[in-house]
Amino acid sequence: MKRREFLTSVVALGVATTMPGAKAEVVNGGQPWQPGKVSTPPSPPRQGGLQYFTQHEFATVGVIAEHFIPADENSLSGKEAGCATFIDRQLAGDYGRAAALYRLGRFVKGTPEQGPQSPLTPAERYRQGLSALDAATQKQYGKNFIDLAADQQENILHAMEADKFDLGKDVETKVFFELLLQNVREGFLADPIYGGNKDMTSWKMIGFPGARYDFRDLLSKKGQKLNIIPTSLIDNTL
Repeated sequence: MKRREFLTSVVALGVATTMPGAKAEVVNGGQPWQPGKVSTPPSPPRQGGLQYFTQHEFATVGVIAEHFIPADENSLSGKEAGCATFIDRQLAGDYGRAAALYRLGRFVKGTPEQGPQSPLTPAERYRQGLSALDAATQKQYGKNFIDLAADQQENILHAMEADKFDLGKDVETKVFFELLLQNVREGFLADPIYGGNKDMTSWKMIGFPGARYDFRDLLSKKGQKLNIIPTSLIDNTL
């Protein structure tokens, strides 16, 4: 998939939050806090080691990310950008535990629009799905997925996308493929503080400025190429 096609296929979701009783406040004379004094900055990802994946699972997801987003003249690959690290961190946290989802059942297979109807958390789905992938390639080729030739890996991923590669009765192949694709996309585009998007490679490619406080100094430059160096949340917590 070409880089621009990949990016235009991402669905942007706007999340709105409301705070009952909160009162709007007008801020004048500059930002209402001092640089480096943010009270609750996001915690940077722990350096070194894995938080959820085994080393083999981590390597497998890295290979898959490389196929989803190959390197080119515009940016790093999905593997080089740290998408597997991003996913490892997410699976070790609330996302991996499905903390925000209703999980008391009944679980009945629904329509595609209803999304996955499963008692498993995302972390459990990864562990089960990656194990099933290796079992299927061992059965067909006598090797784990990461030990196959690149063209064989590519063909398997295409077959998974088309729901034509059997991962066994416990894993819905296309659903697992879409989970992998969604999370690799998120890792490629997320703030580097969460472990992916190394060197803000995707932001530089698409011209996204990152976590800047405001753009008042740029309002007069309509139609001009701004060449803004992106800013990460990491930069704002130093």
